[in-house]
Amino acid sequence: MKAANSTISCVWKQKEVSTAYSTGVSLHSHTSMSEETLCFIQDMSKGLPLIRKLFEHYTAKCRDRHGFTLDFQTAHWRPPLRPLMAYDLEADQIREQGLKPIVSISDHDNIEAPMQIRMVPHARTIPVSVEWTAPWGRTCFHLGIHNLPSAEARAWMDRMTSATNATDEAEVESILRDLHAIPQVLIVFNHPLWDLYSVGREIHMGELQRFLAAVGDCMHAMELNGLRHASENREVSALARTTGHLLISGGDRHGMEPNANINLTNATNFHDFVHEIRVERRSHILFMQQYAQPWKLRILRSTLDAVTDYPEFMQGWQRWDERAFHKDRKGVMRPMSELWDNGRPPLALALGIRAVRMTRNGTVARSIGVAFPGNNDFRPDYEIL
Repeated sequence: MKAANSTISCVWKQKEVSTAYSTGVSLHSHTSMSEETLCFIQDMSKGLPLIRKLFEHYTAKCRDRHGFTLDFQTAHWRPPLRPLMAYDLEADQIREQGLKPIVSISDHDNIEAPMQIRMVPHARTIPVSVEWTAPWGRTCFHLGIHNLPSAEARAWMDRMTSATNATDEAEVESILRDLHAIPQVLIVFNHPLWDLYSVGREIHMGELQRFLAAVGDCMHAMELNGLRHASENREVSALARTTGHLLISGGDRHGMEPNANINLTNATNFHDFVHEIRVERRSHILFMQQYAQPWKLRILRSTLDAVTDYPEFMQGWQRWDERAFHKDRKGVMRPMSELWDNGRPPLALALGIRAVRMTRNGTVARSIGVAFPGNNDFRPDYEIL
């Protein structure tokens, strides 16, 4: 097997680096078809004593008045951008670099976005991709499964869903080996070091090592994630060097900011790009300007996108509580906008949303920048420039 050749560049340091390439590839971004946790609202209230007290008070009041308890473990929100809007956002950023765009959208555990986008002429070549939640031991890993065979994509999705629901580790391994046998499929280990399910670092790292020992040969690349801190990405780089894996970009966009990194290539289509990664084992990652901004400020802005109203969007998708979902008193998942008797959310929830929206204020944003100075510069100790 050829040695992995991972090149990493930052646009704020090498503004002309893309001129040697014809194409930019955007991997791992999310659309309105993706379900995301609402736990951030409750987590935010824990750090603000006054809001925490109000949260607890009005959570009880919501139970008494509306007949249900606010449950942010099962509730979810969906990113604001509809599938074609998300595709165009990613494609436009790549075109601004003077490159032809290739975009692979991978929502959580469903392929509806690329299947829908394929009906639009200018985007019909989009690969069918998904971010699969693969159970493994005491945790789960997120895997980017890109370029599924179109005719079999739904059958593959059904198989992956069944393995996830059954927490069937043996079937996870079987699926990965079967996917690895398909030359056009690209399997990416997304944010491998992120303890997303809060099992504890020691347990997470133990399961990670066991996972790599079992199916590491099926992972075609490890992701440097555009929404994770540079320190974590440096750890991923060190891990990849140890295991011999190639590195690849993955923006993980959920909001209105385009992916913070892309891949540079001269491939003319996604099939050729997969060959470049899997067979030629070379990858050139370009971190975009937004990655140099303070990481916590970027996370706050992404959160703000989740709770902002967009009057220019289609009816039924404009307000934040039309894009957030919660079980009603009968246990049926519904848009939150349909749950309020008077058309307004409980005060505690409204206060939490208002607190997040304060980050739109220029003074607040500047103060956050002062509190977390410096950029999120990515400087792995072995980068090839």
